[in-house]
Amino acid sequence: KLLSPSHELIRQSVHQLIAASENGNSEALWGAWPSPFSYRVIWALKLKGIPFEYIEEDLFNKSPQLLQYNPVYQKIPVLVHGGRPICESMVILEYLDEKWPQQPLLPSDPYERAEARFWVKFAEDKVSCSGMIYQTEGEKLEKARRDALEMLTILEEHGLNGKKKFFGGDNINIVDIAFGWIAHWMGVIEEITGVKLIEGNKFPLLKAWMHNFKEVSFISENLPNREKMAAFFRARRSMILSSA
Repeated sequence: KLLSPSHELIRQSVHQLIAASENGNSEALWGAWPSPFSYRVIWALKLKGIPFEYIEEDLFNKSPQLLQYNPVYQKIPVLVHGGRPICESMVILEYLDEKWPQQPLLPSDPYERAEARFWVKFAEDKVSCSGMIYQTEGEKLEKARRDALEMLTILEEHGLNGKKKFFGGDNINIVDIAFGWIAHWMGVIEEITGVKLIEGNKFPLLKAWMHNFKEVSFISENLPNREKMAAFFRARRSMILSSA
């Protein structure tokens, strides 16, 4: 799915990780630059002020470290803390929240925490919408477009309705991070496919949330370059469609 860094860069990253571990910094994140799942973890680490080493993974030629740390799914992101791996982005976020309770991602109130987990589950169920749009064409593309619009309508009418700046109220929480791909990645998918989803007077609450989300410094300072993303996903889309 992702661009391939050179083996030399991977080796350098591993050496940096070893050096960081020797200096007492045992947090390392295996990720990939175009992946919103990687950025979920990066944003949470930045929010909580947790120092970490980032290691770019090549998912076309997976490193022995990734296969060792995540032998089940063999996917990024993987957070390694104290030599022990934690896999899956939202599992990692809950781990970070329990291990480093400062700047909490989940609400303290049990009902609000359950509500947040409900929307996180919704985000996980629907995150494939954008992927299906850029990976398909014809009738499948039209179905993916309808599914994406249905998801956005639900968020507008039920997820954000009555809320303040964010899903978490005045501050970003785990739900905002779960839906962060909408704020940056969805626009790129719209651009390369010509499928318009968030336009005109549609989804005013969602548009305001997207603006507020990307205005937060630890978000805006940690986003992949849009032009680079467009080039990557355009090439990826062409390759997928030509092989279908």
